[in-house]
Amino acid sequence: MERTVKFNDLGIIDYKEAWDKQEELFNQIVNEKKETRNNESTDEKAMNYLLFCEHPHVFTLGKSGQQNNLLINDEFLRKINATYYKINRGGDITYHGPGQIVGYPIIDLEQFDLQVKKYIYHLEEAIIQTLQHYNIEADRIESATGVWLDKDKPDKARKICAIGVRASKFVTMHGFAFNINTDLKYFDYINPCGFTNKGVTSLQKELGKTIDISETKEIVKENLRKIFNMNLKE
Repeated sequence: MERTVKFNDLGIIDYKEAWDKQEELFNQIVNEKKETRNNESTDEKAMNYLLFCEHPHVFTLGKSGQQNNLLINDEFLRKINATYYKINRGGDITYHGPGQIVGYPIIDLEQFDLQVKKYIYHLEEAIIQTLQHYNIEADRIESATGVWLDKDKPDKARKICAIGVRASKFVTMHGFAFNINTDLKYFDYINPCGFTNKGVTSLQKELGKTIDISETKEIVKENLRKIFNMNLKE
């Protein structure tokens, strides 16, 4: 069964503005689910959403994260034109910035017959299949959410996509950050996802050229559509 998902590319948007938008849609879905359950005469399903965007330079710390994984102070944050937020997703610290595809699925997992673990697996799979399009082999690391290159080589393992989600009442928020033409020096200012012994990379770095991010967005979107069996509507 296909599930209807409304897609919106927000372009470059301030992190807090996008977070507020997610919260608004999250609460809308939760309320629609509650109304449906209270109304026995309807079998309508709550609308689901998929947001794409890019953010200005920002560091975000998840609920289980350690403050000391941000390696710079407020003054240096201002110097590099970055902001910092403690947020309500899982995971530790990560970076968002221009040249990165950030995806926020706000969906009812019950409609998709998914548990959180399988949901994250599907997100990873969409990125893995996208990288296959560019002839890049990627995989998962059992103890580390996200998508990795050279996972079996401890001295070379590097993350190309971070994933951190929140799920409450079976509705999701937050999502993935896929490095395309990302300025990787910003990762030097943190211990990415809490790791001190693993690297970070981008599609641009791996291929040695600037990538058409709009093309990559379409590939990611199509892979998400297929893997989740979505009926995507613009």
